[in-house]
Amino acid sequence: MDVVAVQTVALPSPCSRIPVEHADIVRQILDQVGDKWALMVIATLQGGVLRYTELLRAIPGISQRMLSRTLAQLHQDGLITRTAYAEVPPRVEYALAPLGDSLHGIVVSLIDWAITHHDEIRQHRARAGIADTRSRPPPESTFLGSVDDSSTIRNR
Repeated sequence: MDVVAVQTVALPSPCSRIPVEHADIVRQILDQVGDKWALMVIATLQGGVLRYTELLRAIPGISQRMLSRTLAQLHQDGLITRTAYAEVPPRVEYALAPLGDSLHGIVVSLIDWAITHHDEIRQHRARAGIADTRSRPPPESTFLGSVDDSSTIRNR
């Protein structure tokens, strides 16, 4: 039987294409645009101009603080525009900037992938013994008591 040697060529990884002098900023950008809240804001703003409260209502689970931080960072990076009107009460509108619009298709694809495969990922986590603690209430042993005027502890 003849032995045939097979030569394989390693393809360059996407990470190997990052110039060393740009590695820090590329990691920062990926960290920002890969953030779950940034993804949700970018996807939501595709519908057009939205006010802060409209975004807050449209993105399930986001807190006011996190929405404010996310909007500020996306604006700083040039992914969204922020237009403030000198009115009473003040009115501020947000929209995708051209740079953010160029990212929108990728963001929607990633969100669609998560929606399509969430059950499969949950099953893998269950098999690995990893619980999804974010969707469950705290265990019964968690203390959620308070002290009243008579210095006795009562459960809430």
